[in-house]
Amino acid sequence: MSTITEMVDVEVPVKTAYNQWTQFETFPNFMEGVEEIRQVDATHTHWVTKFGGVSREFDATITEQHPDERVAWTSDSGPDHAGVITFHRLDDNKTRVTAQMEIDPEGFAENVADKLGVLDRRIKGDMKRFKEFIESRGRESGAWRGDVDRPGS
Repeated sequence: MSTITEMVDVEVPVKTAYNQWTQFETFPNFMEGVEEIRQVDATHTHWVTKFGGVSREFDATITEQHPDERVAWTSDSGPDHAGVITFHRLDDNKTRVTAQMEIDPEGFAENVADKLGVLDRRIKGDMKRFKEFIESRGRESGAWRGDVDRPGS
């Protein structure tokens, strides 16, 4: 299991950054290797990814979500991974977005990529592309402001 932490400061209010992150179906615009995400319901998504020429499909569950603070998830099938994205207001128009993920690479290509630091660089690139995506728009493409409490809360 690998742990990856990346952060980026974006020049938008925390509400704008958070709202955009809740639009999972836009992830292919800034996440390398993500072909499609379909929002199944308020807490379930279906992903189609491609890495090293290998396509994978998996489902994920949002395990915790609080507006302008955090979105956490875990995979239900496919590659074993979980993570949390947190949003920290730096000032009225600047937000720090931090991604913390635990990934257990599946298959030869993913394991080699993990050992060579490719996954770390990919996440770093995804965060940089998110910054470019949201700053170039200046506003979110949509929002979901519901709360999802952590299991057992």
